[in-house]
Amino acid sequence: MNILIIEDEPGIYNFLKEGLEEEGYNISIASDGIKGVEKFCQMYPDLVLLDWMLPGMQGIDVCKEIRKQDKETPILFLTAKDTVKETIEGLRAGANDYIKKPFSFEELLERIKIHFRNRQEDEILTLGEISLNKSSYQVLYGETEISFTQREFSLLEFLIRNKGKICTRNEIIDKVWNINFQYDTSVIDVFINSLRKKLNMDKENGYIKTVRGIGYIAND
Repeated sequence: MNILIIEDEPGIYNFLKEGLEEEGYNISIASDGIKGVEKFCQMYPDLVLLDWMLPGMQGIDVCKEIRKQDKETPILFLTAKDTVKETIEGLRAGANDYIKKPFSFEELLERIKIHFRNRQEDEILTLGEISLNKSSYQVLYGETEISFTQREFSLLEFLIRNKGKICTRNEIIDKVWNINFQYDTSVIDVFINSLRKKLNMDKENGYIKTVRGIGYIAND
């Protein structure tokens, strides 16, 4: 699971990064509001930890901008503000939860787990006759269950989440392989061929098409 922390205090975001990485989460950090929105649109994380007071753009406005792009990703406010008015303002902007500073890391971790669990229980992604169930890690083609490796599953999920959009090889390496440096992207072609074979697709008429010299696009 990928978590984006939008927080300008190094002491806090380093503490959160270290603790959450120890729990197995992939962590990205943005230290101001504008960069936070930009990074969200680049990576589409699974959850956002958002500070209320930020340089560049206030957290409440960051929340509103994120909600213009994505209605589902859980957003948890981290803030010293705790009045009823501000809580309501944050929830109306699209936040899912509100954690007052200073907070217990154990409490934050449990809140994160609850939001992930709630989201996964309801989330089924579709691409034509393909349905992908995040909670059970199950893929069905029509009524037939198809077995995938973890990497194949993650690649298929990424393509479905970006359905209708060209996904470059560099984006796929960055988001699916979590490699953000120069890397031989030809490995992606091997995994795409494996997906197509298991789903009985051909290059021209399947749900996943090659965009020559760029990457791939998934369409119903």
